[in-house]
Amino acid sequence: MAANNRRMSGKKGAQVGSGGQRRRGLEGKGPTPPAEMRKGHKKNRIATAKAKQTARRPAPRGRGGKSSSELVVGRNPVVEALREGVPASTLYVQQFIDNDERVREALQLAAERGGINLMEAPRPELDRMTNGLNHQGLVLQVPPYEYAHPEDLAEAAYDEGEDPLIVALDGVTDPRNLGAVVRSVSAFGGHGVVVPERRAAGMTAGAWKTSAGTAARTPVARATNLTRALEAYKKAGIVIVGLAADGEHEIGELEALQGPVVIVVGSEGKGLSRLVGETCDFRVRIPMPGGAESLNAGVAAGIVLYEAARRRV
Repeated sequence: MAANNRRMSGKKGAQVGSGGQRRRGLEGKGPTPPAEMRKGHKKNRIATAKAKQTARRPAPRGRGGKSSSELVVGRNPVVEALREGVPASTLYVQQFIDNDERVREALQLAAERGGINLMEAPRPELDRMTNGLNHQGLVLQVPPYEYAHPEDLAEAAYDEGEDPLIVALDGVTDPRNLGAVVRSVSAFGGHGVVVPERRAAGMTAGAWKTSAGTAARTPVARATNLTRALEAYKKAGIVIVGLAADGEHEIGELEALQGPVVIVVGSEGKGLSRLVGETCDFRVRIPMPGGAESLNAGVAAGIVLYEAARRRV
């Protein structure tokens, strides 16, 4: 009993443990976070302000919306699309397909490109995907194209210290013409192409192929209303030049091509629509001594872009 009293001496009442508090207090708190993450630090305040600024700033690309995904169907079209660098997300190959030269090339190109999923699918599934088209066992899925906003094209030009050189297409419905215009804009140092959202060609696989890879570096913007987009350009101090067979000026005489300009190209058959034509500051014609009545959009845009680039050198 005496021994027990000695053990309990100096202690009054029930004893409560620390609950591990003392042990946890001795443990380290991990590495010190960087200054940008420490609340109240000067660098943290700067980083927070930059993040808020970035959140308020509109995205430079993609504000024009996205197109829907597209399928390229058939052995030759699939191989050609892969050769031309058309963006692709998935290559579907039919199960038990006859492994000919085109199939082998498609598989090789997809593997070399990287980032393309290879999927094996039964024939009924490919028939369903393509609505019964003659897919020949190969289907390539092209992801949606992210369109810029018309304002983005002018802003990008000014950011580079250059006057905007933009082409707008009015009523051009052939994707190959759009691809040809994109190629010309890229060749002559332009800053992009604007297309209407409705009743107009979009960036399909055909447009990508015709652009010969230049669509990867030349933005295409989509306008809900082309006339309003042109009026917004005018308010920003950009001259609107429309191409018309009965234009009052010849392209060689137009000094406006030296400054910020949007060149508007109409369809081969109808030309510029009435409202778009009325919005233009100048209507110009391309002299054609050979007597041809009109040029397709790709050729016409290329001629005017060359003249604009020549004047800007």
